[in-house]
Amino acid sequence: MNVPRIAHLLDTLNATHGQPGQLRLEEGPGGLPIINVHNAHARAQISLYGAQVLAFRPHAADADVLFLSPQALYQSGKAIRGGVPVCWPWFGPDPQGLGRPNHGFARTRLWTLQHTATTAEGATRIVLVLADTPETRAVWPHAFELTLEIIVGSTLDLALSTRNTGDAPLQITQALHSYFAVGDIAQVTVTGLEGCAYIDNATGARGAVRQQVGGVRFDAEVDRIYTDTPAELALVDGARQRTLRIASAGSRTAVVWNPGDAVAAGMADLPSGGYRHFVCVETANAAHEVVSVPPGGEHRLVARIGLTAAHGAGWVAGS
Repeated sequence: MNVPRIAHLLDTLNATHGQPGQLRLEEGPGGLPIINVHNAHARAQISLYGAQVLAFRPHAADADVLFLSPQALYQSGKAIRGGVPVCWPWFGPDPQGLGRPNHGFARTRLWTLQHTATTAEGATRIVLVLADTPETRAVWPHAFELTLEIIVGSTLDLALSTRNTGDAPLQITQALHSYFAVGDIAQVTVTGLEGCAYIDNATGARGAVRQQVGGVRFDAEVDRIYTDTPAELALVDGARQRTLRIASAGSRTAVVWNPGDAVAAGMADLPSGGYRHFVCVETANAAHEVVSVPPGGEHRLVARIGLTAAHGAGWVAGS
């Protein structure tokens, strides 16, 4: 975006949606508009490009919850490596084999800031919207309205709603592709998936279906879609001596991914050894969990992310 245009956009958005002392829009890397949040509970950054949460750090935390690559690209048409990208209307490779980009187009479009507010508890609520245009219909010929509601509080709450504004059913897969920051991938365990079946998409696995035994550990590339998953998972970070909880609704699949050394070496937007400092645990409708949204209907995919110490029993997404 050119400088006069971004400056005018930011002035307009701050006048309409700014929350004094809590929320302000600024120019971010690559000239992309960024929402900065600093409230009584946490700090966060959200990019209007891709509706992507880039950072989230509760005041009780000694490090950011999310990983953002220091070599991330901030360019039109490129995905930003880290935070919580929105994969939509398909997860993974183009399901029709037409050469369209992996993980759809929502993460490489500029979204509209529709609403901001401060909740009664002092959290910050942000609503971003993406609707079909001639450009999106050339890629995916459907009418839709996609909404991401973000609540920044002691937890990070995300609700991705797909509304079908057309006259034919929509078939989608999707994910909130969360990159979690960890001290050392060798000391990370993901729990809650014990006994679940998973599709193994790591190099050489060729989509084999396996069953999880014990917690998920990371001593090589891990690229798995778990099916019939529970509503809550935990990420135990031994190096930082903290546990993250990920609760979900509107989803029965979860994706767990870390590229490992060999695959990461081919990623230009990830520094050497960067794979050791993140793991993706994604709230998803993927693989065989294809969502059908009827005309006029809506599907809501929800994730709640936070530190264990901040919450007691009964902590669930959507509550």
